[in-house]
Amino acid sequence: MNLPDRDPPVTIDIIHKVKPGSEDAFELILTDIINAAESYEGHLGSNVFRTLDRNSSEYRIVYKFDHLSNLRQWENSDVRKVLVEKAKRFTIGEGKLQVISGLETWFTLSSQGAIIPPPRYKMVIISSLAIYVLINLIPNLVVMLVGEFVPKFLATLLVTLIMSSLMTYIIMPRLTKLFAWWLYPKTSNY
Repeated sequence: MNLPDRDPPVTIDIIHKVKPGSEDAFELILTDIINAAESYEGHLGSNVFRTLDRNSSEYRIVYKFDHLSNLRQWENSDVRKVLVEKAKRFTIGEGKLQVISGLETWFTLSSQGAIIPPPRYKMVIISSLAIYVLINLIPNLVVMLVGEFVPKFLATLLVTLIMSSLMTYIIMPRLTKLFAWWLYPKTSNY
């Protein structure tokens, strides 16, 4: 079994410039790529962003996997390789790729600033939902399991480690996927 820090959740941020007049063909293949990725274990969702500028044919594709190992399975799959080769016929250059992992995957899509992150109030609401549930469950469980055997400061440290790990590796990736329609509406553009 992999340790969480060695197999973190990941967000992939790709920018492609599409050849003029090839947008429809590219979008068809992009749909096939997204549908194929969704069938792979650990896929947490995808978003596609297009510029408002009609003279630009730049696409930003953002997708998430729960673990780096699951991303690697998708990246090494034959179906992905075939679809990416088809898509290359309609793009200019190699594109730009950024892989983000760790705590920054909770909400951050890119450090390049092209995608506007969700409004802070939305991030606070989603994070608060998760924290509220955890703060009412985890401390009680830890106290029941180790409360009499360890000093309070160690129990608090254990609660903190459990909650941080759950938030980073399990809860926030799934909540972000569940509420993607609200956090990153499909109508978003950069």
